[in-house]
Amino acid sequence: MTTSPPLHGLRVLDLATLFAGPLAATMLGDFGADVIKIEHPRKPDPSRGHGPAKNGVGLWWKLLGRNKRTITLDLSTPGGRDTLLRLAATADVVVENFRPGTLEKWGLGWPQLSEANERLVLARVTGFGQYGPYARRAGFGTLAEAMSGFAAITGEPDGPPTLPPFGLADSIAALATAYAVMTALHARAATGRGQVVDMAIIEPILTVLGPHPLWYDQLGYVQPRTGNRSRNNAPRNTYRTADGAWVAVSTSAQSIAERVMRLVGRPDLISEPWFAEGTTRAQHADVLDEAVGGWIARHTRDEAMAAFEKAEAAIAPIYDIRDVMADPQYQALDTVTEVPDPELGAVRMQNVLFRLSETPGAIRWTGRPHGADTDAVLGELGLTGAEITALRSEGAL
Repeated sequence: MTTSPPLHGLRVLDLATLFAGPLAATMLGDFGADVIKIEHPRKPDPSRGHGPAKNGVGLWWKLLGRNKRTITLDLSTPGGRDTLLRLAATADVVVENFRPGTLEKWGLGWPQLSEANERLVLARVTGFGQYGPYARRAGFGTLAEAMSGFAAITGEPDGPPTLPPFGLADSIAALATAYAVMTALHARAATGRGQVVDMAIIEPILTVLGPHPLWYDQLGYVQPRTGNRSRNNAPRNTYRTADGAWVAVSTSAQSIAERVMRLVGRPDLISEPWFAEGTTRAQHADVLDEAVGGWIARHTRDEAMAAFEKAEAAIAPIYDIRDVMADPQYQALDTVTEVPDPELGAVRMQNVLFRLSETPGAIRWTGRPHGADTDAVLGELGLTGAEITALRSEGAL
């Protein structure tokens, strides 16, 4: 017997671009939601041209657009507005990331959408939220990484604040948005009514930074940049091996810290009064790094990995993507899986985010061509061929 995916029957309209909103919709699509990606007829989603391409085909879109049907619709036209409202009447979720006021300008604000479908959940993903002094500013993940405090604590102590080389804040906001949507849908089951999700990209990344606001509120403490070290425990760093590779060591647990020091030949340090807690060990990071780094520098990566594993201490190799693709643990989990693509043949990409034992998700298809499903989706609404042609003539499609 075939088991339906857990979000089968859920319809999501993805109006968003770059990157938090669309990625949230992708996550819902991975577990069976019918995601309809709505793009401007003459301005395709920017992710189609973002980053490297092969044979003129954008690779990022293949990932971000997977499990989505794609249609074109100009929401600023009367026909586009009316068609979107008809689609909203059939949907459970709309995800959008226009600047506040844009949907309202087109006559597609919450009053109109909820009138079309009182059960609809509208997820609004913006840089700064729907209100406040910055609400109408252009907002991107980079700005959230700067304003959240992330960049301020990232980098070497004597170096500049450091931004991540990928969409960290956007990705965290995508996870939070998918969670918020499912929370709102669960509430709908009790109330019968949808609601608005107001997701500001500056907020989820602040949440995952941990107790920084609490530390500052209660102690006036502002965490400085410490490079790869931690103010909460030591040894914790990256270390170079004898064969020129790099490994990372963590000792968040006291027992692990003690095992590491025995392994590297410095059991004497365990009896030091300051060794008993992570925060006081961190104050002696120079001594601990010298001991651990010196030992690792005399061993190859494989030797160090084997010795740490035997000692039941925590170590990991520093990977680039080539190592990730070849790693046996990732292979066992099928973390990077092969998917057929009609334009590129077989492609490998990240698998769905987690495994469910009874109702698993799946990658059903990769990102599809611009507008590939327009006629099919509009036909499901009952539009005739003549009506679709009229919308095209108007410029709505």
